[in-house]
Amino acid sequence: MDVSFIFDDLNDAQRQAVSKDPCPMLVLAGAGSGKTRVLTHRIAWLATALEVSPLSILAVTFTNKAAQEMRHRVERMIGSPMRNMWLGTFHGLSHRLLRTHYADAGLSDSFEILDAQDQHRLVRRSLRELNLDEGFWPPRQGQWFINSNKEEGRRPPQLEGSSDNQYQTLTQIYAHYESLCQRFGLVDFAELLLRSLELFQNNGPIRDAYRERFQHILVDEFQDTNTIQYRWLKLLAQPRNSITAVGDDDQSIYGWRGARIENMSLFQKDFPDTQILRLEQNYRSTGTILAAANSVIDHNVGRMGKKLWTEDQAGAPIRLYAAFNEIDEARFVLEHLREWVHEGNRRDSIAILYRSNAQSRVFEELLLSEGIPYRVYGGLRFFERAEIKDALAYLRLISNRHSDPSFERVVNVPTRGIGARTATAIREHARASDTSMWTAAVELASKTQIPTRARTSLKCFVDLIEVQHVISITPRPMTNIRIHYRNFSHTLRWRPVKDRQKSGKTAYS
Repeated sequence: MDVSFIFDDLNDAQRQAVSKDPCPMLVLAGAGSGKTRVLTHRIAWLATALEVSPLSILAVTFTNKAAQEMRHRVERMIGSPMRNMWLGTFHGLSHRLLRTHYADAGLSDSFEILDAQDQHRLVRRSLRELNLDEGFWPPRQGQWFINSNKEEGRRPPQLEGSSDNQYQTLTQIYAHYESLCQRFGLVDFAELLLRSLELFQNNGPIRDAYRERFQHILVDEFQDTNTIQYRWLKLLAQPRNSITAVGDDDQSIYGWRGARIENMSLFQKDFPDTQILRLEQNYRSTGTILAAANSVIDHNVGRMGKKLWTEDQAGAPIRLYAAFNEIDEARFVLEHLREWVHEGNRRDSIAILYRSNAQSRVFEELLLSEGIPYRVYGGLRFFERAEIKDALAYLRLISNRHSDPSFERVVNVPTRGIGARTATAIREHARASDTSMWTAAVELASKTQIPTRARTSLKCFVDLIEVQHVISITPRPMTNIRIHYRNFSHTLRWRPVKDRQKSGKTAYS
């Protein structure tokens, strides 16, 4: 069979990586060097040149989108479906494995998967049942402790014996949380990996069956694997299966969520006769940018080493502007944006990159004030985020009591016992009296038309807005008025704190 079409758009290094005889292979792929292309072409090469069955191929990526794109590319290349190939994320493949072998894994056939919010609620329940104060033991701390230990493959019994009181309590929370998960048939994301790893460790026949099946294993973004993911791969690939790991030790930036760059070094030790190949030709950047990047990366300690290069031109020189603050930075960007458009370039050829979503606010404010259209990719616009809308609604209600949209948005944010029935009663009273919902709420807070609990909650809400209004029109430092919110949730919170500038008086934050 003619397989030359597989190599048509590959450079020499890529061709070598794609057509290497099955063996343990570590491909060091620099940024923009075509690592995904190498993986897809190698799968196509295995299926065509070596006539490997799709059933024998296991490919692991880090996002579902990348997995779908890889499958589509392979199918377009070879002209036939690859439905029998296991291709997906670590969590997706583990989930598939556990659904097949739920009994051997100690699970019910109808086990449910917890998302992050559901897990948070279950941790809170564990705290309540253990009589632990959430103020001292924040649920997110317990959630982080549970997930980080699962990602390292540790169960509660392995954590016992510490003399540290905090560690002991967190271990107790972990143990109680696990008992609830087992009782209700629940599995969180970290548990998917740990449970499937334990299935391989504790059940030799199942492990051997999958080793026999997946004779060719391919892994993308290998530098981002954590301890349990590497052990998962190692159990499946050893002692004789072919494994191709593609990664870049210079792009390992997820250590904060468990990624271990050390796995790239362990790979060479755990898989004897590992072949190391380097993809160094870059197709994304100019020569000037690559020269600057190489000079910075050279200072990294313990890197395996590669030198990115390009056949492209040197390109424009890099310019560095040290802004005085974030506003100065945004103005500098806006000035150059105007220049670029004035020279006849299109606005949709301009991209503004920032490190965190919080940085978009200053840019958005300036672009809005200048009437320049824009689109935020990979997230919501700053002023479209739920917590920002909640904060603005509070501020609007403080300054204008008769803003019904603002009232409806925040009357029960955070949850304070004012449910749908009470909101309907307020709305109907406002309609009957031809007044605002605020006025209706004030009137109902002193009447018996609504339940006592809801009436008490409504009165507290009214008092809260009234106090904020008094503070906002009093010539006191605005630093005394703070709005705290948590990301991705509707949890605005006002709590009394001592005014640091005028001791003895109370402000709200």
